[in-house]
Amino acid sequence: MKIIAATNTAGKVKEIKDILAGVEVISLKEAGLNIDPEENGVNFEENALIKARAVAQVSGMPAISDDSGLCVDALDGAPGIYSARYAGEDATDAQRIEKLLNEMKGLPREQRKAFFISAAAFVSPDGTEITATGTVDGYITEAPDGDGGFGYDPIFFATSLRKTFGAMSDKEKNSISHRFRAMTNLKKKLVKQGIL
Repeated sequence: MKIIAATNTAGKVKEIKDILAGVEVISLKEAGLNIDPEENGVNFEENALIKARAVAQVSGMPAISDDSGLCVDALDGAPGIYSARYAGEDATDAQRIEKLLNEMKGLPREQRKAFFISAAAFVSPDGTEITATGTVDGYITEAPDGDGGFGYDPIFFATSLRKTFGAMSDKEKNSISHRFRAMTNLKKKLVKQGIL
């Protein structure tokens, strides 16, 4: 079975392909699609379903997507579902990181707790919809560390591996990340239902 990864983010496509090794996952570009549906859901799961439904409908093929974000306790869960747009629509990763660090300036480590969450969705053209979630706990560092990953990875210190996502190898990150956990949970459900 061929599944389209319903995202325009190259880093996400790579992670989804790595995590779902053994399943043929192709990018929107590889499928010849130029689609970017508006993510106007009220939570991560709704946004993941919006993307997967749109791609499955247009392509006539099964689609898989995730919506993920960083939730910071001291900021009442922000940036949350607005993680990608936190510093403005066309902001770079560096600008988003700078805004977040400025808002947390001076906060001690015990007030810097955060978690990444990912909601993954599978939608097939026949209307089958399956979702799963995954989270990973950590805290926000005072400065970026590492040049790996993307998004907020350089400032998210994962307590389980004692380093930032930005300082991890792809293999390390994919063994504990929120996306890994969501996609693994989703894959189990797909296997259980005989889809994979």
